[in-house]
Amino acid sequence: MFKKTICVFTGLLVTAFFAAHVYAQIKPVGIFDGSTDIGVIKHPGTVAYDAKSQQYTVSGSGTNIWLDKDEFYFVWKKIKGDFLLRTNAAFTSNGKEAHRKFGLMVRTTLAANSAHINTVVHGDGLTSLQYRKTAGDSTREQKSEIISAGVLQLERVGNSFTMSVARKGELFGPPQKIDLNLGEDVYVGVFVCSHNADVTEKAVFNNVRIVVPAPPTLVRDKEYIGSSIELLDMETHNSRIVYQSPKSLQAPNWTTDSKSLIYNSEGTLYNFNLATNTPKAINTGKAKNNNNDHVISFDGKWLTISSGDGGPSTGYVVPIKGGEARKVTFGKGASYMHGWSPDGKYLVFCGERGGEYDVYRIPVAGGAEERFTTAKGLDDGPEYTPDGKHIYFNSVRSGLMQVWRMDADGTNQTQITNDDNNNWFPHVSPDGKSIVFITFLKNEVEPGAHPFYKHVYIRVMPIGGGEQKVVAYLYGGQGTINTPSWSPDSKHIAFVSNTSLLFPTFPISKN
Repeated sequence: MFKKTICVFTGLLVTAFFAAHVYAQIKPVGIFDGSTDIGVIKHPGTVAYDAKSQQYTVSGSGTNIWLDKDEFYFVWKKIKGDFLLRTNAAFTSNGKEAHRKFGLMVRTTLAANSAHINTVVHGDGLTSLQYRKTAGDSTREQKSEIISAGVLQLERVGNSFTMSVARKGELFGPPQKIDLNLGEDVYVGVFVCSHNADVTEKAVFNNVRIVVPAPPTLVRDKEYIGSSIELLDMETHNSRIVYQSPKSLQAPNWTTDSKSLIYNSEGTLYNFNLATNTPKAINTGKAKNNNNDHVISFDGKWLTISSGDGGPSTGYVVPIKGGEARKVTFGKGASYMHGWSPDGKYLVFCGERGGEYDVYRIPVAGGAEERFTTAKGLDDGPEYTPDGKHIYFNSVRSGLMQVWRMDADGTNQTQITNDDNNNWFPHVSPDGKSIVFITFLKNEVEPGAHPFYKHVYIRVMPIGGGEQKVVAYLYGGQGTINTPSWSPDSKHIAFVSNTSLLFPTFPISKN
């Protein structure tokens, strides 16, 4: 009896020790609730958060994440329901062990033997989906055909988990999917494991996102989820969130003085000051119900906007600082404004006339509209190049939505992209060298649609066509990048991503 009492007491001490070890480290770091070593660790892990870049540097030790128990360092948030985790990540050095690991993790508990699922990249490049079905069970693995992935995504819908991975700049490869019940409330986050008890490894995590998607019951185009305005560095592909709202924010333009973004929300246009991270409503006079088709003139003095006050969307021009809007389109159908000519004399827009949507041009000073496209199906998103010689647009005429180009007078219409996706809204960089556009997946979206709340890419390519690189992987769609959003120096773009989380949940630092 005495020995049994000693054993029970010892067990309670051990349990208390590890409980104290875990909960002593529950303090917020970035978007996460806390961080801790999982299992018995010889060299404690650490996490450093850079609020300006929104980057996490994580150091971890531990023997492995395998068999019936784990040892690693975990940076986590408690969450329930459906979600999507995503990050760009890489080790900071060559390291010692071929099976050192970093990745995304979902766990039922913080115990070493917890049921879990993770998307993991090993030191030798092996990228896989690993999971333990129940506490103390053996870990299983599904290997990806992608080696040395730099972009990781793990999504839960009900009790179904899907892993998507890619090398930086590439589309996601074939997904890995399993059904696994980890319970409603789970710990989600990023991790590092050295695969050697005597070694500490370090990895850097950028673009860390915990996305709560739109619920299945959401009424499309009547109900909305929250929005984040992000600024993306086109060289590093790292983005940072500068503003969040539980409302729908859409289509940020970057002003020519580099000081502000202009976006729309609930029918109102806003000037977002990048120095103070604060928005201010823009007076657009009688144009009260503005949508996400608005463009700044090349000289930075004017906006062309689209407003549907009690009828079809109509084109207007208004001073960029606000004032009375002047009507410029008079067609019998809707007009969605997309581009100014560099000399300020013309506007191009998508017009619905007689059930067909085509590209039109109209003089800013007033006059008859000219129809530039006549192909059956949707032609949309027209935008001038900075030299005024060409107009880029997107068209469904070849089957899927693709990027096209025409001369400034509407002639020589030429297809620029030709892949197995739906590509929308080409935007030409101010230096005239590159184009960014948004890509919808054909298994999610019909060619002629660009809805809210989908898995999308933002891609870049040379202005004449050629190699296309993914610069952003996100949950968004309509309103993400409908209008020109390059910074004046062609080094950044602004875009909108979406999540259902109530805000503010992300620590925002001023520029």
